[in-house]
Amino acid sequence: MNLVEKVVTAGLCTGCGLCESLGNPGEITMHMSSLGYLRPVVGRAFSKEVETEIAACCPGVEVGHAEGLDGYNVNWGPLRGVTGGHATDPETRRQGSSGGVLSALCIYLLESGEVDFVAQVAASKSDPILNELQISRTRADVLRAAGSRYAPSSPLRSLRDLLATGERFAFVGKPCDVAALRAYMGRHAEVAMQVPYLLSFMCAGIPSIHGTHELLMAMGARLEQLSTFRYRGDGWPGMARAVQHDGATFEMDYNRSWGGILGKHLQFRCKICADGTGEFADIVCADAWYGKDGYPDFEERAGRSLILARTAVGEALLERVRSAGGIEDESLAIDEISAMQPYQLDRKRLAAPRSLATFLAQGRTTKYRRLGLGKATSEAGIVTSLRNAWGTFRRAKGEPLAACKHSEPDA
Repeated sequence: MNLVEKVVTAGLCTGCGLCESLGNPGEITMHMSSLGYLRPVVGRAFSKEVETEIAACCPGVEVGHAEGLDGYNVNWGPLRGVTGGHATDPETRRQGSSGGVLSALCIYLLESGEVDFVAQVAASKSDPILNELQISRTRADVLRAAGSRYAPSSPLRSLRDLLATGERFAFVGKPCDVAALRAYMGRHAEVAMQVPYLLSFMCAGIPSIHGTHELLMAMGARLEQLSTFRYRGDGWPGMARAVQHDGATFEMDYNRSWGGILGKHLQFRCKICADGTGEFADIVCADAWYGKDGYPDFEERAGRSLILARTAVGEALLERVRSAGGIEDESLAIDEISAMQPYQLDRKRLAAPRSLATFLAQGRTTKYRRLGLGKATSEAGIVTSLRNAWGTFRRAKGEPLAACKHSEPDA
């Protein structure tokens, strides 16, 4: 069994797609598995050199920071600035899942000429519930991709083609996508020059496409009649909205769509994730939820983004966009992040016991290096850590973590 198959079999694959791009055409190809996740399928043997690259960059194998990282917070990663704000353009603010800041950053990079395009995930043009990598070159392109896409995506499967353009581009992806690309850039200086900006968002996990099927059924929409579908956005937090070819429209609020349905279909690797907050990005954004009775309040209102500058590059970019009038934001205390994103705080603190339990159950787990997990775990407490370790062990033993059968390749 090769390394790719070992990662998939142990339930550690994130579905980022980098391995497809590292191999030669036809060696590794991403497919939608019978469990509803994008997974690499090995078509023919790949070289030792390719396996070495995969071992060094795959976020299912290892995720870690370089030594000597400054400004590291054990719960929230590298921090050079913490603010809350929104895009100043009303349409950008409304179309984004929170305050539209990520979209505003992308628009600025394009219109200023700092990049030739932005590589980001958008709804597939052939199937509204699937995702595809979009090359955005205009404001209209960026707004088409605005809003969360709670379904599998493999943006790095196209990395070879993106680099072959010879153009400079910004990359927007899930935390695991960004961690993989950052690791690859660390091994290839020319790639780091071509991809000057890595942008991300806080991620609660990737639901199976079967979760979307369940959501549509609960909404009363018919998959075969679907014209457009969005999971969120067009408001904050925005509604899940399905529109059929006959004009019939179906909606469900965020609390029920994510909390009641989609969040119950997460892939196993997301359940042991130590980086749901995009620690390897230059800038990461998230919902700056307002609190109610100690919990985030999902009442509809004007969007607000939590904005974390993680690198000097990201900090400088935010200042330029701010000065150009693209965003409005104000400083936040680090302690305020916990009230806005309590789920992410728990994930970081419990990643180590969950990962250890996975190793005990599967004989393999993702290695996390220099993410401060020792101290983060101590803040969780021994009872909570043991309870989560036991629960993860049982899931790792009982859940189907991989599937040998697959459907047609993702569009």
